[in-house]
Amino acid sequence: MAYKPLRSDPMSDPKSINFTRGVPATESFPVEDVIDAAVASLQQHGRTMLQYGPAMGFAPLIEWLAGWQGVKPNQVLTGNGSLQLVDFLCWQLLEPGSIVFTEAPTYDRTLTLLRRHEAHVIGIPLEADGPDIGALEIELRKHRPVFFYIIPDFQNPAGATCSGEKRRKIAALAEQHNFLLLEDAPYRPLRYRGREEVRLYDMAPNRTLHMSSFSKLIGPGPRLGFMLGDPALLSRVAKVAEETYICPNYLAHGIAYEWCRRGMLAPQIEKLKTLYSPRLDACLSALARYMPDAEATRPDGGFFLSITLPTGVQTTGVRAAAAARNLNLADGLAFFPDGGGERFLRLPYCALRPEEIDEGIRRLSETVKEVLSKVL
Repeated sequence: MAYKPLRSDPMSDPKSINFTRGVPATESFPVEDVIDAAVASLQQHGRTMLQYGPAMGFAPLIEWLAGWQGVKPNQVLTGNGSLQLVDFLCWQLLEPGSIVFTEAPTYDRTLTLLRRHEAHVIGIPLEADGPDIGALEIELRKHRPVFFYIIPDFQNPAGATCSGEKRRKIAALAEQHNFLLLEDAPYRPLRYRGREEVRLYDMAPNRTLHMSSFSKLIGPGPRLGFMLGDPALLSRVAKVAEETYICPNYLAHGIAYEWCRRGMLAPQIEKLKTLYSPRLDACLSALARYMPDAEATRPDGGFFLSITLPTGVQTTGVRAAAAARNLNLADGLAFFPDGGGERFLRLPYCALRPEEIDEGIRRLSETVKEVLSKVL
């Protein structure tokens, strides 16, 4: 759909444009369908949903997730968001000084969590098609990680997707060197074009814990994440969950179950693709228009793309200068486990309208030119 950039309106320039957080667009939330599901689920399962229950999760939802993911129910653990499941896993597997690999860059909140557990986090450089396999092999000759935390589909923050060839190599290395893969895949359903890659979980089921979330599908409010994996290990993680909160949020999970049972997920995913794909296109088009020389990822889905700023230009300086143009940017340093990221910039586009994205990239281009002029 054609649109007029905000710059055509002289009164629009003071409007603040926020490229800091990767949140869903509020217009994507299926509010009316969730209301109907809430009433129906309480009528059918109200006494169970309002009571304590097993820490593994609400049984009907577990059954439904197992069918959707093609696993057995005892291979599914639900929780109040996938990040909390990572926390519970760390309590079982890590001790101070335990080695964990992540991509570099990686999700900043997972980094914060790993540091809270006093893990020794080693970053594996991320390329356009996934982790640098050569760098991974070098680190494996020096260290044995407990697990490698990886976001293979439309990675947060870079937007990169791991190729099938690299997935096969990573799965083989996990078997060879005896470490786990923690596959975080909340953006996997949001592929706008191209061919879907095979999950690491399907390549190395005995080595992989696969995680996903409904935060980008229904909304983050229900706090519903799930983990697939070995039943014995999931039981250990569930034990930590039980000792932490007894059981997850059965009320929200019961509503989500009824929403899924009614067949609402597939059309919702299509709605999200229809909403978000033009926003990705707007971001790529704006970069081509205003920053044609920018080194940028070109994702086929998800919430993010990223750019590497020109030599001599650092994110900290760009952020400060951008603020004067009412453009809010995230700190690129926060996504790197062991330094780097001075020129890295994440651009979340899904919560912005195409015209806001266009104007935001225009302001970013002007900001980079301003900062670059001061260092040349």
